Amino acid sequence: MFCEIITIGDELLIGQVVDTNSAWMAEQLNLIGVRVKQISSVSDERQHIKNAIKEAEGRADIILMTGGLGPTNDDITKETLCEYFGTSLVFDDASFNHINELFSKRGLAVNELNHKQAEVPANCIPIANKSGTAPGMWFEENGKIYVSMPGVPFEMKDIMTSFVLPKLKERVKNVCVLHRTILTQGIGESFLAEKIADWENKLPPNIKLAYLPDIGRVRLRLTAVGNVEHELKQLLKSNLNVLHELICHYIYGYETDTLQEVVQKLMLEKKLSLATAESCTGGYLSHLITSVPGSSAYYRGSIIAYSYDVKEQVLLVPHDMLLKYGAVSEEVVLEMAKNVKTLLSSDCSISISGIAGPGGATPDKPIGTVWIAASFKEQYFSKKFLFGNRRDHNIIRAGQEGLNMLRKLLIRG
Repeated sequence: MFCEIITIGDELLIGQVVDTNSAWMAEQLNLIGVRVKQISSVSDERQHIKNAIKEAEGRADIILMTGGLGPTNDDITKETLCEYFGTSLVFDDASFNHINELFSKRGLAVNELNHKQAEVPANCIPIANKSGTAPGMWFEENGKIYVSMPGVPFEMKDIMTSFVLPKLKERVKNVCVLHRTILTQGIGESFLAEKIADWENKLPPNIKLAYLPDIGRVRLRLTAVGNVEHELKQLLKSNLNVLHELICHYIYGYETDTLQEVVQKLMLEKKLSLATAESCTGGYLSHLITSVPGSSAYYRGSIIAYSYDVKEQVLLVPHDMLLKYGAVSEEVVLEMAKNVKTLLSSDCSISISGIAGPGGATPDKPIGTVWIAASFKEQYFSKKFLFGNRRDHNIIRAGQEGLNMLRKLLIRG
């Protein structure tokens, strides 16, 4: 079955409110085998709403709408739906009793506007809204399903979870949809696509691959659709095994794993400690590490050596080395990695020094030049990166690369 999502409200179109409803709804629908064909946002204008519904009918079996169900004059969705279906509003006792009970608990009296919220189109099935005052509405007309829900995210989610999704699932109960997300780091989207092109071309027709690039990483999402779950799981597993052999060097995790979580798990398993020395990232690497609960069990701390003086006086990088090679160099970043490990008494270390931008570049060291070193006991590895011109991206990528370099050292043992 195909679905279309329509979000209603001027606040969405002027950027005052970000539409998070559609993303959540699409994700939940996909999990039960309902495919979303299109997502639209429309203004609080009757004809615009009616046009959007009419167009959606031509593409989808299910039309889900959010927004415009409040008690004020600018909330016109109910009246517009009455016009669209050629019906009128009727008073729903169950909805009013819920509103009255909700207000009583808060010590408030129901006014005329709240009373109006208990009115629904005569041709709909009212849906209880346990989290708010505006009921949802389920319509079935001409073989199509229409659902109207409040735009408040937690109210919409309550209605979707308690009523809409279970009811839709009954209509598509023979469809199984499985997702698997593979997380890669250290290879760009186009290079990754080239590397797995033959494998991708041989995928069965019921398995689709999506590339989801982000700063410094690319997620690969496999979606399998079928009727028999255990057969689908086996098919997905066998294709994933082949993919893993092709790009195992770049895979750091699956689903919602983060590099900092993966590194923490390895560090705790091996009973190791970590210290970091940062220059251009200014503490971002430390932030990533300490964002994971339990990081204090292995993370010793960081020296943020942003200036030459701190590199020399605190991290004990030799003055002659800084003059000869510059702060952004392999020699200096290796010295940083070695010295912070000694100073903070750790088994492992990561050090970063680079030119984040927009200033500081030289002819032989353009913006985005970053040297990173990682160590595991007596093993040291360093690498030069040329990230790009965006300061924020350079900092993020440097932090991720540093973690990934340590991850690879830990895996090798």
